[in-house]
Amino acid sequence: MMVTTDPSQPPEVADVFDTYPPPIRSKLLAIRHLIFKSAAATKGVGPISETLKWGEPAYLTQETKAGSTIRLGWKPSMADSFAIYFNCQTSLIETFRRLFSDRLSFEGNRAIIIKASDDLDEMPLGPCIEMALSYHRTKRKRA
Repeated sequence: MMVTTDPSQPPEVADVFDTYPPPIRSKLLAIRHLIFKSAAATKGVGPISETLKWGEPAYLTQETKAGSTIRLGWKPSMADSFAIYFNCQTSLIETFRRLFSDRLSFEGNRAIIIKASDDLDEMPLGPCIEMALSYHRTKRKRA
């Protein structure tokens, strides 16, 4: 099965991206690309479903159920930063914090926070995304 690394966006998702300020939008689109690239490179993840959850772009491994949802968010109240949200019922942020606390900022047990002025670094973001996209598959293997 071929997994595309840059599919077209569903219109409702594209509409949300269009509401973001240009510097935020370009960074979030780069993270979107990284999500699809990571899915294509990570065994067992399969295709990514792109939809809206709570009005924000969300990425799910709907077909394989291998991973946990990743959601991208920006709000005017956090104008100079944006978030990559993960399910707070998982151990993902705890793991990311243990591995990358020197390189990433976090909000509780639910998000990686990135300043709009920061450069996006595929290391460590790529491994975090890969862990999220394979979270349930990895958890099942350990059980």
